[in-house]
Amino acid sequence: MQLFKKRAYIPITKHTQLDEEIDAPMVPDGMFAQCPSCKKAIYTKDLGTQKICPECGYTFRIRAQKRIHLTLDEGSFEEWNQDIPFENPLDFPNYDKKIKQAQMNTDLHEAVLTGKGLIDGLETAICVMDSHFIMGSMGKVVGEKITRTFERATNEKLPMIIFTASGGARMQESILSLMQMAKISGSVARHSDAGLLYVTVLTDPTTGGVTASFAMQGDIILSEPQALVGFAGRRVIEQTMNEELPDDFQLAESVLENGFIDKIVLRKDLKETLSQILRIHQ
Repeated sequence: MQLFKKRAYIPITKHTQLDEEIDAPMVPDGMFAQCPSCKKAIYTKDLGTQKICPECGYTFRIRAQKRIHLTLDEGSFEEWNQDIPFENPLDFPNYDKKIKQAQMNTDLHEAVLTGKGLIDGLETAICVMDSHFIMGSMGKVVGEKITRTFERATNEKLPMIIFTASGGARMQESILSLMQMAKISGSVARHSDAGLLYVTVLTDPTTGGVTASFAMQGDIILSEPQALVGFAGRRVIEQTMNEELPDDFQLAESVLENGFIDKIVLRKDLKETLSQILRIHQ
């Protein structure tokens, strides 16, 4: 009885057809992630609950529900504005299907989660944008949800915190999406006139019409490390100016250097920092 069965040697070249007899090593999906900043392959478990690259400190993009969990006291979140219906005002092809797919993938109504909650026992209104929902783009529903949250925060005399993450205005709604910039800005002004605090936390990426409006209107503007913060995209600017831009262009660290951000805060320190800011401005 043969304990070991010999197999014919098969030289592997680029032309070799692999069949079922040749076992290839398999890596389970999701076991590794590539860091967008340092480009290194990271064992997913090494990212930890905060989803931070152990090599360069880049903070991975996280879902709105995760952000709420990391920021607010457990069980304190009360969601607002869930009943705003979706519309396809320009009858943009397949837009309805894209929204439904995004809702299924993220378990969100739209690209922003709004409500109120507690941070170390201090009550605040909060909006969290999610880049996983059509790149966090801003359409009518997103604009309406943020505006209503500002208005309710003003009526209830609550401070406001917004975590921004967006590719900008949503092209499927054209000028109607751009109008949200002015609408939200008006509600920011009324909240400010009431003497209430507004804090923005810029996360990767914060671009386009969101940057050009409420993202940069906070009384205090924080950012996560290495977040992309800008208006037009890098390639558009390079092609327009016919000039190569530096590697750190539009990174939060560069934006801080130029005076547009007050402080860059590590993700693990954000809750404590926000708690201190709220306590000082009670």
